[in-house]
Amino acid sequence: MDTLAARLKELRMEKGLSIFQLAKETNLSKSAISYWENCERIPNALAIIALCKFFNVSADYLLGLED
Repeated sequence: MDTLAARLKELRMEKGLSIFQLAKETNLSKSAISYWENCERIPNALAIIALCKFFNVSADYLLGLED
């Protein structure tokens, strides 16, 4: 599984959020989040920033460049 997809799903599950709830909290679409978690699409830079801010992680972590 793609590192970004795995980490995004792991972070979401740790907070006990559904895809719908994460979409609402980050102002991103639920379909986009689903695509990212299923390795069907790659988020753009603005989406990565929004996710990193929400989960309080670095982009390097989310993208799998660091542990």
